[in-house]
Amino acid sequence: MHHMALCLIGAGFGRTGTRSLKTALEMLRLAPCHHMAEVREHPEDGHFRVAAARGDLPDWDAVFANYGASVDWPSAYFWCEIAAHFADAKVLLSVRLEEDWYRSIYATIYRSLTDPASPPPGLERERRQAIYEIIYNKQFGGQLGDKDAALKVYRDHIAEVQRTIAPERLLTYNVAEGWEPLCAFLDLPVPDEPFPLTNTTKDFQERLAARKRVDEAEQEGD
Repeated sequence: MHHMALCLIGAGFGRTGTRSLKTALEMLRLAPCHHMAEVREHPEDGHFRVAAARGDLPDWDAVFANYGASVDWPSAYFWCEIAAHFADAKVLLSVRLEEDWYRSIYATIYRSLTDPASPPPGLERERRQAIYEIIYNKQFGGQLGDKDAALKVYRDHIAEVQRTIAPERLLTYNVAEGWEPLCAFLDLPVPDEPFPLTNTTKDFQERLAARKRVDEAEQEGD
């Protein structure tokens, strides 16, 4: 069976418009696009759970066998290894104003990761622990709640990607720029539809609250 090879690697942190990018890239036929949202639904996240627990690298061909692109964590943590593995893929570094980024991550991912109400033992808890390990401990050295420390990680990450990836292979991009730079970078025509802007902080918090209600209902049903 011929696997599609990953053709776009998202190196940007979560809360830099990655949910909008996932939708946009799928509209551009780079589908499906791997994103944190996928991790809840698909078996390939087992590779990431093992990587988080043991520090071994996953089999990238297996992880991305059915994907045209990847954005967001957990894959963004491994951007360098994935870019080395898929040498023909382009690299997209999504960015936003750092104060906005920190405000957003603090109100969403930080609150989600540090929520003491852990799911009961089982797959969902293992998933959450793996994501905590990759983002909170490995990416941010346990300092995501410290604004200055987290912003330094954010800035250093951008600088490292820009230093490492050849300029012709890299697009540093803010989703507010819309279709044009993205499509030019990918040599694709600009779609007729407006660029999708989704998953605001409010959306994220509402989804989290809904998921919590489901978790609580399931626990009461035991």
